Amino acid sequence: MIRKRSSQDDTIIFRLIEQELVPLSHLSAQEMEQIRKELPRRLNRGITFVACRPDNAQVVGFIHVMLHGELLYIDLIAISSAHQGMRYGKKLLEHAEHYGRLRRCKRAKVMVDEDNIRGIHFYLRHQYQILRYVALSRCHELEKSL
Repeated sequence: MIRKRSSQDDTIIFRLIEQELVPLSHLSAQEMEQIRKELPRRLNRGITFVACRPDNAQVVGFIHVMLHGELLYIDLIAISSAHQGMRYGKKLLEHAEHYGRLRRCKRAKVMVDEDNIRGIHFYLRHQYQILRYVALSRCHELEKSL
């Protein structure tokens, strides 16, 4: 099941970020601490969808997106390691892209850390194309027409 985030989900979302995304980041401890402080405001700037197990509504993943005109920007996505490979990421991505299309977005874009090989392959499997490597942020920029 995919639903909009509620404030009760934030603890799990923050835990998923710490467990699944932080280890893949190249940012310094100081930069990561600044991001942690900004997370609550950041999550309120866009919309977050969560994936839940159908049997007990346990949150197993989330996607956070922002709209910029005709662009759907995928800001964060994480699935618990115990639930990866079960299509939760695919369902979240499809839900977010559908949300963007309903709001007249023409394309979706995401930045993926250079060391996140699984993440890059995930987007490539879903018809995203690598546009460029951004050396300053050490990320690959990927895009898809919606």
